[in-house]
Amino acid sequence: MTLLAWCIAWILDVLIGDPHNWPHPVRWMGALINAVQTKVRRYCHSDRALRIGGGVMWLVVVGVTWALSWSVLALAFTLHSWLGWAVEIWMIFTVLAGRSLADAARAVERPLQAGDLAESRVKLSWIVGRDTSQLQPEQINRAVVETVAENSVDGIIAPLFFLMLGGAPLAMAYKAINTLDSMVGYKHEKYRAIGMVSARLDDVANFIPARLSWLLLSAAAFLCRDNAAAALRIGWRDRHRHSSPNCAWSEATVAGALGIRLGGPNDYFGERVEKPWIGDARRHISVGDISRTIRLMWVASTLALVLFMTARWLVAGAA
Repeated sequence: MTLLAWCIAWILDVLIGDPHNWPHPVRWMGALINAVQTKVRRYCHSDRALRIGGGVMWLVVVGVTWALSWSVLALAFTLHSWLGWAVEIWMIFTVLAGRSLADAARAVERPLQAGDLAESRVKLSWIVGRDTSQLQPEQINRAVVETVAENSVDGIIAPLFFLMLGGAPLAMAYKAINTLDSMVGYKHEKYRAIGMVSARLDDVANFIPARLSWLLLSAAAFLCRDNAAAALRIGWRDRHRHSSPNCAWSEATVAGALGIRLGGPNDYFGERVEKPWIGDARRHISVGDISRTIRLMWVASTLALVLFMTARWLVAGAA
């Protein structure tokens, strides 16, 4: 029944994603993070105190998320097995973000194809942290491809990985870790101290999933008839060309599969950030590469689902 719950949750994510008018645990996590952060900032003022307070915030948010998820699921199963199964499906469904990621990329792709550069810049600003106001089509295409490649890890592969390790409660705890990083894990002045623990532990949580993404996206490139050999080679070669220890694995693999170059300089919060180039520019990036990256993301994440379900089944059988 557990593996069937995984499949149903997966199908629900593919079909409906995250409807904007539905309640979502990430919004509740965000509210908890804001509440705890306010308390921390009230009592912690030096960088050292903020780092300690940020660590306490991480423990509170992740601990509460796991404990509440486990308790709700256990209570639901106690009341009725079918209710527990439904709650388990809902929890897994909420931690998957494949459809939301694809929809966000398509929202930038459509006006770009229609020649509406202003609209594509606005839609891109919803999903990236860089300044989009002056970006040209090639830079927009690159930003979307990078976003889909990077978030295929923390939006799908990593939640499935933690689902395999510890079921729905651990997958929910991972989502809390990821949400903390996305809200406070920045290096600029406001969050550098308070978000240090969140940023570093997000790196730890994504360490194995990011490296699995290299293999999964390379296999997806083979199945999609892209350049799987270049995906493997460049994914390995350029895996360190990013300030994050994890992001370049998926970005470099996609760059190799498509024969394009990603990375390079960008503006964040009014500051110019020089980033190394990832991949080889065997051709110019185009708007069609957005769809090709989305396809790679779906195939790779489907392979991840099959891989982790098989591993869970084998472990359960051995026990």
